Amino acid sequence: MAISDWPEDERPRERLLAQGASVLSDAELLAIFLRVGVRGKSAVDLARELIGEFGGLNRLFVATQAEFSAVRGMGPAKYAQLQAVLEMARRTLGEEMRQGALFSSPGAVRDYLRLHLAGLPYEVFFALWLDAQNRLIADEELFRGTLTQTSVYPREVVKAALRHNAAAVVLAHNHPSGLAEPSRADELLTRELTRALALVDVRVLDHFIVAGQAQPLSFSERGLL
Repeated sequence: MAISDWPEDERPRERLLAQGASVLSDAELLAIFLRVGVRGKSAVDLARELIGEFGGLNRLFVATQAEFSAVRGMGPAKYAQLQAVLEMARRTLGEEMRQGALFSSPGAVRDYLRLHLAGLPYEVFFALWLDAQNRLIADEELFRGTLTQTSVYPREVVKAALRHNAAAVVLAHNHPSGLAEPSRADELLTRELTRALALVDVRVLDHFIVAGQAQPLSFSERGLL
């Protein structure tokens, strides 16, 4: 049955307008983006299929064009629209963090990191470079690794800090396994980078681990920094 044939108070778009986006499921939100389904499937059915195919929104968002277009009813136009929506979300959060001290909105920091790192099938080491007022100067992917390991070179991190004239940094990396717990190697690397950056008067404010749908784990909150 097409969504237009549903009772009005059950249609995703009408529910969003009446009650707000937060009341909708992932599939319903995605259905509004898709707008229409395919023969024999409503937009909600197609959205559920997409989420099931990729194992969640995070994996869907980082899918390649080929992977996305392999699902019946999807194609380059929808892929481009999805990437545009994601980039607007990233830029909106980036503007918020540039306009004020980074940790005046800790939720925005976590959301920003999740948009960049969650769902990636490989490990990435990421930095948010800050000025003396803890406002965002730039974000940067410093290193990219395999499914299990990233080689991070303190000398290169220090060079990047100097290049951006940063006063502080928030470090982040993802765990493609979906487990947010820091390893012993993560803790040792954080201490090594903190010491190296201190030599050029750059403070490490936090180190986040992004993993799956969970909230990014903060080293600072864990007492590991």
